Amino acid sequence: MLKYQQIATELEKYIEDNALQQGDKLPVLEALMAQFEVSKSTITKSLDLLEKKGVVFQVRGSGIFVRRHKRKGYISLLSNQGFKKDLEDYHVTSKVIELDVRNPTIEAADNLNIGLEDEVYYVKRVRYINGQTLCFEESYYNKSIITYLNKEIVSESIFNYIRDGLGLKVGFSDVFLHVDKLNEEEAEYLELEAGAPKLNVETIFHLSNGQPFDFSKVTYNYEQSQFFIQANSNFL
Repeated sequence: MLKYQQIATELEKYIEDNALQQGDKLPVLEALMAQFEVSKSTITKSLDLLEKKGVVFQVRGSGIFVRRHKRKGYISLLSNQGFKKDLEDYHVTSKVIELDVRNPTIEAADNLNIGLEDEVYYVKRVRYINGQTLCFEESYYNKSIITYLNKEIVSESIFNYIRDGLGLKVGFSDVFLHVDKLNEEEAEYLELEAGAPKLNVETIFHLSNGQPFDFSKVTYNYEQSQFFIQANSNFL
């Protein structure tokens, strides 16, 4: 983890530990530079990172303020780190249906920018929140990047393993949403009736160097799932 990322993590933890609310003011730039013993550019990069995550907002001439309105149980549609952190106050578990090494489908190969002869880890699992079905997930991980997965890893947080175990830096993601009705397989795994409404989210996750490593298709249980988006001015 780079220094500015470490500082951003510490500042976010400070906000959470002290239960700071929307509009609460953080120390000024010079105070943060002295506290962390780093340059102005490092602190600026840390604050820019937190601003992009929707944790703080900066007002020129006034200071740095807490932005985040956290609603329990809501999942960020723009997160590129998996949703387990959004649900840290809940008991999130996984049931692994399939885990194997195979060749990708045409769709997966196209989204991962690999050949049909290349290998991927295929993961099929059901995620639960407090014992209730949350989503049904199918994922394809480029095996040349995600070199090892096992059932224990897949049963927990794959993204924590990618970041902490493999030391990879997740960069950005492309997200595609589709509203439809559950087919028979999806309904069975989500314990709902076929034909019930569904939100299908397809995501291509990239490393910080732009290389795609994960193509996931997640179907959410409409009775259990709630979502949020934090938009910055550059989205408007």
